[in-house]
Amino acid sequence: MSELRRKNGREKPWKLDWFAVGNESWGCGGNMRPSYYADLYRQWQSFLRQYDPEHPFKKLAVGANVDDTDWTREVLRTCYEHADRYYHGFMDGLSLHYYTMIGEDWNHKGPATGFTTADWYKTMEKTLYMEDLLRMHGAIMDQYDPEKKIGLCVDEWGTWFDVEPGTNPGFLYQQNTMRDALVAGINLNIFNSHCDRVRMACIAQMVNVLQSMLLVEGDRMVKTPTYYVFRQYMDHQDAELIESRLLGNPTAGEGAYSAPALTASVSRKDGVLTATLTNLDLSEAQDVDIRFTELVPAKVTGTVVTGGMGDYNDFDTPEVVREQPFTDVKVNGNKLSVTLPKCSVVKLTIA
Repeated sequence: MSELRRKNGREKPWKLDWFAVGNESWGCGGNMRPSYYADLYRQWQSFLRQYDPEHPFKKLAVGANVDDTDWTREVLRTCYEHADRYYHGFMDGLSLHYYTMIGEDWNHKGPATGFTTADWYKTMEKTLYMEDLLRMHGAIMDQYDPEKKIGLCVDEWGTWFDVEPGTNPGFLYQQNTMRDALVAGINLNIFNSHCDRVRMACIAQMVNVLQSMLLVEGDRMVKTPTYYVFRQYMDHQDAELIESRLLGNPTAGEGAYSAPALTASVSRKDGVLTATLTNLDLSEAQDVDIRFTELVPAKVTGTVVTGGMGDYNDFDTPEVVREQPFTDVKVNGNKLSVTLPKCSVVKLTIA
């Protein structure tokens, strides 16, 4: 592998930030029991020696599949048993995998396009389950790691639908609509709000697979709605979470499926606030008053990603959905009045 790296133009080794010991060991990565995996983790992490004191890497253990709290509890119990006898850095992160799916089983996951409004609200209801998962696994981690030294790393998440007709089923190619954009915004707001425990949150794929950022064919490339939402959220990275609360959050839905219409998160970096808000309601815009306890805004700018629920970009029409300027905001002392369009993700930059 070293020779292959040099052949491709890289003489020195790459710097590693994280090293995962296994992947999905509860399933396709070995069908292991949690205690057995934890013993293997204890064994193999001992061989992951820090080779560069100026750039130490972190060790990631395999965590739960969705709501398997027994896995979380048993892995931590086994790994923490006599762990104090060894050395600091025994475990830096524990993974969590959860995909937003609406089908009845893995063979019928629901269409990526041409879905119904009921499918939309079912998707939103299911993606909001991420917050419940963070709380239930976080509570177990608090028992073993009350100082929150171990990060919960949601290193596989996003939508998973049926592949596009005519494509290779094994390649997991799916189109990306405004539904995916809302899923991205909602989950990123949830991760931000739980950043005391969540240290990593990697959408599963980046190009052509599942809820990807880019669709590529030959020399053509398209930016998906999810791409633009990630671009909106960039200023949250390495910022300080600011406590915020949503009061009077209305419910939106159809039939058996419903969800709170709004999510939000707020952060501060270099004296500037970034607020991201989602409105998953397909029929109603939402008027929101934002009140600050310690700030009188002097300048507010914004962007929005919005469109019809099934809108998407393809190689012939690459900019149906894109990030656009948002101006529907009024400043009145320490209050902002904002109208969030239906089916939208809004970013506000406040100074």
